[in-house]
Amino acid sequence: MKWLNLFKVNIKREVILLKRYLPNTISMILTFYIIFLGMFFGIQVVGDPGSAEMNTQYVIVNYIFWYLSMAVMAGIGWTVQNEVTLGTLEQIYMSPLGAWRIFLARIISSTVVEMITMTIMLFVSMLTAGTWLNIDIIAILPILILMIVSMLGVSFMIAGAAVIFKQIGSFLQISQFIFAGLTFVPLSTAPFLEFAPIVKGVDMVRQIMIFDYSWTDFTVVDYSSLILNAILYFALGIFVFFRCERVAMEKGVLGQH
Repeated sequence: MKWLNLFKVNIKREVILLKRYLPNTISMILTFYIIFLGMFFGIQVVGDPGSAEMNTQYVIVNYIFWYLSMAVMAGIGWTVQNEVTLGTLEQIYMSPLGAWRIFLARIISSTVVEMITMTIMLFVSMLTAGTWLNIDIIAILPILILMIVSMLGVSFMIAGAAVIFKQIGSFLQISQFIFAGLTFVPLSTAPFLEFAPIVKGVDMVRQIMIFDYSWTDFTVVDYSSLILNAILYFALGIFVFFRCERVAMEKGVLGQH
């Protein structure tokens, strides 16, 4: 029940923030749409006309997951930095639920809202490009959930650094290019990236959305790799976050700005 209440409160908080700062919400969505337009028209002008449609489909899938990865993997880091700036981080640590539970509920709530935004952006992008992808919810949803679990692990690692160093805005801005590499580089080009977070999941979703794969077209090895990746990064993220918390408390810098 406590988890449910915590989740409901944070969902309500996300909705209030979107309404209260509506111009910022609109400008954020427009910014990513303009980025997509730049990629789309770039393909039309420079790319090979024979492969333009497939390249456009790749761009749509890649840029949608780039948006999601930035929102989720950097989410808790931005949250910690904002709480430090507002001077409310110590209040979160006074909660009987524990800071990590609050951050987890907050990032899950934020992810739900971002997923709605991502879905809208996906259909607007397909409408703009005049190309339609295979949206097989049954095949995509389990893969997407496992991807988000690994993203949460990375988000907790970044949050751990924010607890110690407080101001990590420059790193968070640079990280968007790292996330772009993880989503845009095909696994066939760099097979070693299968061990990186989300890369395997994005590759599988690309196969579904572009080449009409179903969930039965993937092997046990594919699903095992995805599950192990999610478990590993989430467990590692929680461990790193707790370790960073302990370091910050031992040094007495938890509430310092």
